[in-house]
Parts: sequence; C-alpha cells; structure tokens
Amino acid sequence: MRKLALLLGSLVVVASASAKEVVPAPVVVEEAPVQIVEKEVIVYRDKEEGFRPNGYVDLQYRWYGDTEGQNKDFAGDEYDKEGNLVAGNKNWNTDNNYSRLQLQGKINMTEVQSLEYRVRTYDELDKEDDRLSKSGTQTRLRYFYNHGNLGDSKVNLTSRVHYQNNGDDDDSQKLEYMARFNFAEYMFNSDFVKTTDFTVAPKYAYSWGDGNSSDYDNQIGADLYTMHELPWGFSFEFNVYATQHFYGQDQYFDAASKKEDKNFTVDVEAYIYNTTNLYTNGNVSVDFNFEGGYDAYSWSQEKKFGTKRLADEVVEGYVGKGVGTENAKYSVYALPTVQLNYQATPNLKLYAAAGAEYRNWAVTSENSASNWRWQPTVFAGFRTTF
Repeated sequence: MRKLALLLGSLVVVASASAKEVVPAPVVVEEAPVQIVEKEVIVYRDKEEGFRPNGYVDLQYRWYGDTEGQNKDFAGDEYDKEGNLVAGNKNWNTDNNYSRLQLQGKINMTEVQSLEYRVRTYDELDKEDDRLSKSGTQTRLRYFYNHGNLGDSKVNLTSRVHYQNNGDDDDSQKLEYMARFNFAEYMFNSDFVKTTDFTVAPKYAYSWGDGNSSDYDNQIGADLYTMHELPWGFSFEFNVYATQHFYGQDQYFDAASKKEDKNFTVDVEAYIYNTTNLYTNGNVSVDFNFEGGYDAYSWSQEKKFGTKRLADEVVEGYVGKGVGTENAKYSVYALPTVQLNYQATPNLKLYAAAGAEYRNWAVTSENSASNWRWQPTVFAGFRTTF
C-alpha cells in the first residue's frame, strides 16, 4: 500500500507539472525610422500672350453705269418756270457712269479702344458729257471706347466719337458724340431669331458748312440700332434716328413760304440681307448676295421734301437749290450681286462682284414715289486681316 501511494503521488506531481502553460519569452522588434523624401515637381505652362493690336483693311474699286432709260444728253431734271418737274422726264438718276475708290478698315488699338475709318473718292468717267455726277472725296472716322457693363447688369456702354467730311458733295463737316447702351443680352432670342445688337444711343452733334461761319446745325437726339440673325443666311437691320436741329441760318421750308431756324426729323432704316453659297472648291467660292429695304424713310416736322424749286433759280432749264412741299420721303432699293472670292492666304481675300441696284431714283416724295429703275454696278477689291 505504501508503494502504491508513493506511485500515485508521483503521477500527480508529474501531471501537475505538465499541465502548467509554457509562456514564450517576448521578442522585441526594433522598427526602422521612416524617412519622407519630397521631390520637386516642375509644371510647364504655356506663356500667356498679351494683347496685340489687330484689325482689317479693305480696298475696293467700284463702277456705276447708266441708269435704265437714262437720257444721256441732259444735265439735270427738267422743270418748268413755276418750278415743277416736267412730266415724262427720263433723267431718273443724276449720278451715272462714275467710279468710287473706297478704303475702309478697323484697328483694335487696345482691349477697349478701336478706330474705324472710311475714305471714298468719286470720279466722273464721262467728263465730256455735261451731266451731273458724283465727284470729290468723303472721309469718315469713328473712335470707340468700351466702358464695359454697367454695374452687375448685362448692359454694355460704349462711347463713340464720329467725324465726317463730305468733301465736294455738299461742303459740310460733322462732329458727333454718342453714348451707346447695348441691351442685346436682354432681348428675345430663340433658335430662329437672335438679337446681336439692340443699342439705344443719346447723341450731340455739330455740323457746319465750309463757306460760312453761321452755316451750322446744332443737333441733339437719340438713335436706335438693332441687328437680328435669321435662319437660312438671312439677317435684318432696323435703325431709327431722331434729331432736333438748331440752325445758325434760317432754312427755307414749305415751298419757300416759310423760314425756320429749327426742325425735328426722324429717319428710319430697314434692311434685309442674305448670303447664299453657290459653289466652293478649295480656296475659291461663289456667293449670291442680296440686300434691300428702306434707305431711308425720312419724316420732317417742317416741309422740306418734294420736287418744287424756286422759280427765280430756273435758268435755261437748270434748277438750283430746292425747297420742300411735303413732310416725308422714302427710297426703297434692292441690290442683288454675284460675288467671286479667292482666299489667297489665311489673312488675305480677293473678291470681285457684279449686279444691279433697283431704286426709285428721281421721285422720292411719300405721296408720289415712283420711277424705279435699274443701275448696273461692278466692284472688285481685297480684304486683309492682321
């Protein structure tokens, strides 16, 4: 029994020793320090170019032929001794068989300043014929300064200074300032009609004659300029010019029975334009162009329009300065042309065109406008941009 007890005690001691959990010794791991190395990143950007002056130059030579049915042997409209137009006169248009050399262009000098110029020189081509015709040089300059939008609105304000010298045409000059407020962003626009210009412009102008210091005309008023783009290559322009005149000399009105030193006038222009491409092959294209409409409809507070002439100015069939019998007049025209274009370089285009203008040349009074006739015209030139 004693031996058995000793055996059992030994087994118990061995079992207890084997039952104890063996815990491994902890392993210490040393972490290596993390080093962050920043590399320099180089970003290449295109250099922004500053503003460069730009614009275009257009030089054109144009010929005007004889008006349809024109009497080549008479120098002007024929009037009787009472100053009335003789019935049956075929001298529809006094400006026939002459040329016009025109230089025009635009220079955008800065982001907000630009200058437009136009110089026209007229020349009689048949000097042996004793007819009246256009001659002399007309010069027009227009300076624009874009002030930007007004406050937070979409109304753009641009100042325009206009100078014009009519040369030998009527020996007068004109200087005008105009503040142009463009409301185009507020106008109706759709897939069929887009308003690109809707400008209201109060103005002041001073016009004077070359021959007399008192022959001047102070003008105040407001103009409306609009332009609309239509489908199929059409566009429509509508303008209104309202002007109050204050003359330095009394003006003859109402068939010389009335003289006034002031007058209020309204002129309305309405034009429709279309360009249709007929043929294109590389740099060569042929277009059909059309323009026409009221050019212009004019209304005067005083009677300054008509065909009446002062009887004492009738000398051997030639009549001098006219006086009015009506308050309004209008001229309606249509000018279709076919134009050939050649794009010589990306910045240079050569062109030539031929067509005819249909207009009421002689009689423009509102109550008796008549005698529409054709006058052929041909022109050629070039246009370059820079």
